[in-house]
Amino acid sequence: MVDAMGRIHRHRCDVLDLVCPTPGRLLFGPAVTLSYFPSCGERLPADRYNFARLFYEAIGEDGRGAVLVMACNGHPEVSMGGGTKLTRVVNHGLAGVLADGRLRDFADLATYDMVTYCRGEALRWGGDVVTPFEANRPVVVAGVGIWPGDYVFADHSGAAVIPSRDVETVLEEAHRVVAADAAAAERIAQETADDHHGDTER
Repeated sequence: MVDAMGRIHRHRCDVLDLVCPTPGRLLFGPAVTLSYFPSCGERLPADRYNFARLFYEAIGEDGRGAVLVMACNGHPEVSMGGGTKLTRVVNHGLAGVLADGRLRDFADLATYDMVTYCRGEALRWGGDVVTPFEANRPVVVAGVGIWPGDYVFADHSGAAVIPSRDVETVLEEAHRVVAADAAAAERIAQETADDHHGDTER
């Protein structure tokens, strides 16, 4: 997927070092975004700036199949939520969550009908450090820009972010990359040292 994006776009699209409570599962869908900000009770009162309110603002009338992208804005070691809050993701049929911070309650998340990728498991709540701030705005996750509607693909290797208008083109190109790699591997399996005498590396 990343190779396919590289053939079509020059900008970076990959997010690395992600952890999943259910390793091996794939996450794919259009992004709805939730941006966090350093907590401040004076400027960010909890009755307005809270997960529930901004979650519903992010998903709008129908969040089915979407990926909730949670941007920590500089606090990757802090919990951005846990099993109870994230039941909303399941209840409204989202595909899952991509968070560039930590999440709590991996044992619970592993039983949910969604896929979650994040920076790792947290034990301590993070509400005194960061709080939900904005919904459905462009966000930056691990240096990668993500706009609402961009497609997120994540597996055990990491995540790739695909502009919405190019998702079909990128998926088609990804299939071509896989086919080309398979053909190259087959050729390599048949080669000998004599095939490369005097050749530069191919």
